Amino acid sequence: MARGLTWFDILRLALVQTALGAMVVLTTSTMNRIMVVELALPAMLPGALVGLHYAVQMLRPRFGHGADGGRRRTPFIVGGMAVLALGATGAAVATALMGADPALGMAAATLAFLLIGVGVGAAGTNLLTLVATHVSENRRAPAATLIWIMMIAGFALTTGLAGGFLDPYSPQRLIAVTGTVCAAALLISIVAITGIERRAAPVSAAAGTAPKPAFETALAEVWREATARRFTIFIFVSMLAYSAQDLVLEPFAGLVFHMTPGETTLLSSAQHGGVLAGMILVALAGGLLSKRLPGLLRALCVLGCLGAAATLAALAVSGSYASGFPLTETVFALGLFNGIFAVSAISAMMALAGEGGKAREGVRMGLWGAAQAIAFGLGGFLGTVAVDAAGRLISSAAAAYGSVFAVEAVLFLVSGWLALRAVGAGRQPRFAPAEMRTDDPSNLAVPA
Repeated sequence: MARGLTWFDILRLALVQTALGAMVVLTTSTMNRIMVVELALPAMLPGALVGLHYAVQMLRPRFGHGADGGRRRTPFIVGGMAVLALGATGAAVATALMGADPALGMAAATLAFLLIGVGVGAAGTNLLTLVATHVSENRRAPAATLIWIMMIAGFALTTGLAGGFLDPYSPQRLIAVTGTVCAAALLISIVAITGIERRAAPVSAAAGTAPKPAFETALAEVWREATARRFTIFIFVSMLAYSAQDLVLEPFAGLVFHMTPGETTLLSSAQHGGVLAGMILVALAGGLLSKRLPGLLRALCVLGCLGAAATLAALAVSGSYASGFPLTETVFALGLFNGIFAVSAISAMMALAGEGGKAREGVRMGLWGAAQAIAFGLGGFLGTVAVDAAGRLISSAAAAYGSVFAVEAVLFLVSGWLALRAVGAGRQPRFAPAEMRTDDPSNLAVPA
């Protein structure tokens, strides 16, 4: 058995994910709010831009396949992070340009968000696949949890610090803060990833020795696996619910609760802090109870979905009580339940990536990453479209945003039902070809 990555190596990989999150979060939260509130542009515009960067990530299976069959993943990760840094800095410049020349600013933003999508897809897919192929099986799920916790920590730390430096807002200040964050994040990621892959061989023999077919053949083989296909559908629907509030929350707080850009950035930090707390709780509960409670992962996944539905329902009516509503506490609770749901789904994803053989880890991870990215793009864009449409039909901004939060709550209820079928109750999965009978309950299991 080849030596897998040590915990110190895993922590270094987690730092790469932290750096990735630090660069992405300013483009999806702060710049989105500035476009809608400070520049008075339609919410659909940042929704379309963020949707564009997620649409580009449909290439994730291709990025994963590129390094399957024994090729090194480090160049894909470093190259992706460099492209991401360039795109995120360009997005800040484009946002500043929109105030003076909207057409030129939107053209620049389109290019910048395309680069962000390529960078996230290349770096993120190969980073997670490196974990799936080079980390021993007993460490894989906790390693994925640590990596995601570090990404959310990057979200929370960046939004917290940036919120303080962005007030009083100016376009020049936005560019300076974003450029500093991206330069620091890129440097950290390069230092963290250097030398790791060279020292540790894949823990799965198939990962480095299986012949590599054409991309279309590999993707078709993975899609024929019944468990992989079912899990893809679950990821898509659940992440659609998860992402729909991303581009809505900060403009909602600015318009309904009259918060400044710095205050809404700090509110986003509270949400990401809640996500971080939820992930840590799941990691602790899994370590203490997994051997005694076979259905723990599925129960936590459902709990996260139902809790998120409840907090979104509270936000839906919060505009009627704006003067005394505990907005920060509710947003923190939303993040908490999102974290509980997300890390449960991620643990299942990492366990599934290496199943089925044939060295298709990158394609599987890319397929699920693409499903997540498409859902995130659609969720963010449809959320902003719904806000614009509701705003035309309903004169009250609070009621318009509330109707969108109510729809998101329903989506989370549906996701909780899907989790009961897509996430198993502690049995080891078997990947089944398309023709395998699906009326056998054992064919529906996904590992906890």
